[in-house]
Amino acid sequence: MRIVHGRAEGSRSEQRATVTGEAWFDQVLPATDGTTIATVFFAPGARTFWHSHENGQILQVLSGRGLICTAGEEPRTIQAGDTVWVPPGERHWHGAAPESFMSHTAISLGETRWAEEVA
Repeated sequence: MRIVHGRAEGSRSEQRATVTGEAWFDQVLPATDGTTIATVFFAPGARTFWHSHENGQILQVLSGRGLICTAGEEPRTIQAGDTVWVPPGERHWHGAAPESFMSHTAISLGETRWAEEVA
């Protein structure tokens, strides 16, 4: 058993090259048994690049309003209190709505495969 109080000890908020716009990642649980957990704050309009997860992903929206989109579909609105299950291998992106910030906790299962920026 492992308890993490707040976020991984010694971790710092960071920005990543796999996001369009401004987003900050706080690592809650570094890669452990193929699982990573991060709290992410997206500024209005910021979003991830297209990506997929080997064993799926769970998003728990903590505040604000955002969008999530599966390849071939229209973006869908998500907001505080929502929980999203993204199945293994499903190509998708997520981030803040144009007029709102959004923060969520992302629980990523297995390897994350990053692709191109959303057009």
